[in-house]
Amino acid sequence: MGFYEWLAETAQRNDSLLCVGLDSQPEQLAGAADQFDFNRRIVDATHDLVCCYKPNFAFYEQAGLGGLEALRRTVAYIHDTARVPVILDAKRGDIGSTAAAYARAAFQAWGADAVTVNPYLGGDSIVPFTSYADRGVFVLCHTSNPGAADLQALPCPARPLYEIVAEKAAGWGAGLVVGATYPEALARVRALAPQAWILLPGVGAQGGDLEAALAAGLRDDRLGIIVNASRGIIYAGDPRQAALDLRRQINAARAQGPAPRPTLQSQLTLALADIGAVKFGEFTLASGKKSPIYIDLRLLASHPGVLRLVAHAYAGLIDSLLDSEDRRLGIRLAAIPYAALRIGTAVALGMGLPLIYPRKEAKAHGTGRAIEGEFEPGERVIVLDDLITTGGSKLAAIEPLEAAGLQVQDVVVLIDREQGGQQELAAVGYRLHAVLRLGEMLDLLVEAGRISKEERGTVLDFLGRQASE
Repeated sequence: MGFYEWLAETAQRNDSLLCVGLDSQPEQLAGAADQFDFNRRIVDATHDLVCCYKPNFAFYEQAGLGGLEALRRTVAYIHDTARVPVILDAKRGDIGSTAAAYARAAFQAWGADAVTVNPYLGGDSIVPFTSYADRGVFVLCHTSNPGAADLQALPCPARPLYEIVAEKAAGWGAGLVVGATYPEALARVRALAPQAWILLPGVGAQGGDLEAALAAGLRDDRLGIIVNASRGIIYAGDPRQAALDLRRQINAARAQGPAPRPTLQSQLTLALADIGAVKFGEFTLASGKKSPIYIDLRLLASHPGVLRLVAHAYAGLIDSLLDSEDRRLGIRLAAIPYAALRIGTAVALGMGLPLIYPRKEAKAHGTGRAIEGEFEPGERVIVLDDLITTGGSKLAAIEPLEAAGLQVQDVVVLIDREQGGQQELAAVGYRLHAVLRLGEMLDLLVEAGRISKEERGTVLDFLGRQASE
């Protein structure tokens, strides 16, 4: 039985997602003879209440050879008597023969069933650990400490680093470490790695909200989270009662059933409304008509967090359009000036794809180019714009691209106003792909209480459609 299967079996047998962290300090052994004796008492008191144990290597290493012997004996005792898995919290991270040696130490010398690793050195530093098919690996993703934002939340550049780590770890078949102190990050990680087991530190002394974290991170099968608690249990006056209380609290949250998870579409819709990019009222359009809705996506330039979310949504849609041949030959993005230039730049940076753009007017000086950026005739480009009403401006932008020998099949926009643009493009052989459709956005805003059903109906009537309940 592999680690993750054993973990799931133990969680179901003990009706528990609780992991007790055996972070015993040599100077806080409460009368025990040594660290092993202290740990043995904790294991004897709690083994039927947990899904696993997690000794932190640092607490044993600091005590020298005696501490390391206590660690070895602790792992062996858990296996022989408690018969539950052990995660060695070592946070290893290196490459080549060094990583292989760390893996052998964790799994062969110490007998751990899983280990925490640091992904900073990249995928080849993780392979020596994941190559043990029957063992588990937990990749540090978004940790619980305040300094997590220093690096883990840095934009790279279209989305935070921890999101990329989550996707990579899911591809490696690894679990993830995500702190309970950041429930929004936890929800995002769960969306990116829907089947992964997540080791959850930060409950208790670090102030994480257990209920919010479980709502954000539990899988639909009510498994997938390992709630770690260390000091609050091992130094409690009655460790068994402390473990029993926390297990009861965890199971109460599990029993509430899966919380509805916000979709990317709903997150985007509400974010755009929050920054004022979607407004309701009475607005005069360039045509002179009065409109009950106004969409101004130029505001994205002033809201980098929302722009990152938009770029991520574009990237997911574009990625679904690419096959292996596209990836081999390469592809370019073509942003339509002016509103799509900022979006196109963010998407190009996030995906690592080259960006070009057709000018609204040819230059009368310099190179006189109609298209800015490097390209070769025959290359495929995906055209990007912010929104679409009719297809006229898209067709006007495609014309110089095709005249230069570029191949265009697809147009990607953030918002389709659903006023005939898709049909107009399809009639001449182009495919429209929209992250959001205005009708769906209106429904989401009604559900969120941002607008009334009457306001939705007014907008739909303006768009030439009747609202249907």
